Amino acid sequence: MKIAVIFPGIGYHTDKPLLYHSKRIAKEAGYEIVEVPYKNFPGNVRGNAEKMTQCFQIAFEQSETILAEVDFSKYDEILFISKSVGTAVASAYANEHGLSTRNIYYTPVAKSFDFMKQEGIVFHGTSDPWVESDAVVNGCEKLGFPLFITENGNHSLEIGDALVDLKNLVDIMERTKSYILKDNK
Repeated sequence: MKIAVIFPGIGYHTDKPLLYHSKRIAKEAGYEIVEVPYKNFPGNVRGNAEKMTQCFQIAFEQSETILAEVDFSKYDEILFISKSVGTAVASAYANEHGLSTRNIYYTPVAKSFDFMKQEGIVFHGTSDPWVESDAVVNGCEKLGFPLFITENGNHSLEIGDALVDLKNLVDIMERTKSYILKDNK
């Protein structure tokens, strides 16, 4: 049995493109899908370290509650798909509960690298206003994570040209699918 847990970002819910499509790919690959729809974050978070920490704590506590009923021991594989602050939450949750997970990290924030200990792939846009590219590149190099970069991509990995964004999304989802199917044939 396989489970995929989806950890969204602050304003990036599971029906937005990256999470929606990766969730569909995981489901098609036979994963049971569990979403962690945390909410009630403070406003004006970007650039405010105190509010970022508060958002992480809120999301982590809500994840604990939402996932309390999940018996992870019955699964042969656990896949965490996370976005933004969700990358820190997913990683901290896995560490706290001693879970062995595979991970898809979409647009992690710099603080996420303090928690990201388990295998995964990382996606980042070079125009992401939430994190400096150097922090992501250095974090991935230090941890040995494959990093896929969208040139001029924002925090949603979009550049503002709908057709280019769709082409980029196809590439991102192809890499996502390849990772999901790895060792799952």
